[in-house]
Amino acid sequence: MVKAKPIATLFIVGEFLSTEKKLFSDPTLFQSLAGALQYLTISRPNLLFSINSICQYMHAPTEDHFQTLKHILCYVKDTVHHGLQLHHTSSRELLAYSNAD
Repeated sequence: MVKAKPIATLFIVGEFLSTEKKLFSDPTLFQSLAGALQYLTISRPNLLFSINSICQYMHAPTEDHFQTLKHILCYVKDTVHHGLQLHHTSSRELLAYSNAD
């Protein structure tokens, strides 16, 4: 995926995620990639819904599920500098911002 074209949007959930397609030939690869993406959600909460949706098919991934997983990887490649920045600090003060109307 090093030479994959970056994508600026995540996938639309529910459009093509079904269990009635051809099973993916290497479910271990799918499970490994999906599991690795779960760690990314610690600093990238915008990926939580998409990665959770794809992880629901870990027991029997299809070709479409793997294509969706690759789509998420291309999105991550395009947005590698987005996310929460976690820094060590000696202060015990919590600083939060909200944009709730």
